[in-house]
Amino acid sequence: MTRGASGRSWRSPAGASSLSERLPDGSRFAVLASGSGTNLQALLDAYPREFVVVAGNREEAFAFERARLAGVPVEFVDPGDFETRKEFDVELAERVARYDVGLVVGAGYMRVLTPVFLERFPAVINVHPSLLPEFKGLHAVKRALEARVERTGVTVHFVVEEVDAGPVISQKAVPILPGDTEETLLERLHPVEHRLLVRAVADYFWGRVKI
Repeated sequence: MTRGASGRSWRSPAGASSLSERLPDGSRFAVLASGSGTNLQALLDAYPREFVVVAGNREEAFAFERARLAGVPVEFVDPGDFETRKEFDVELAERVARYDVGLVVGAGYMRVLTPVFLERFPAVINVHPSLLPEFKGLHAVKRALEARVERTGVTVHFVVEEVDAGPVISQKAVPILPGDTEETLLERLHPVEHRLLVRAVADYFWGRVKI
């Protein structure tokens, strides 16, 4: 277990790093994050040399603390400094592009990316807590529970302008159990997210998936 300067603690995601593999020489990727950063931690553990920057829109996000403690540069862009999403994304793209990355990974990033960002990079991928195209958008876990479906899951996909509509890279179903709450279901979804995302980064850089 590692403890951050804030006093909060976390464990490295179980099983994620064991699924990592050596990436091709010169592989470099960025992560976008807005929250606690458990997916970010999985990527840090799996690919510490190739993970070169984390960027996002919430200065207080614990994901930033994880990155700083690992020695990874952080780029905070304040949405309040911009009048439009497009202007924000122009600046976000400029910050990330300085690190010469071949891939951008959305790992709990809670903003919709506009074409000015997406067109700047070879590929952007994202992880979503449902079996897309089911439960696109926000609150996917809550909506799955409200719908009383028997299973949900995790999808890793390429990002396009339409929300959660890009080509699927990988999916895995997770059953919804009697008595599940958002918290208990998320506890089972998170390890699946970590494993699929770690594998998807390798698949992209080795050319096993293409947009």
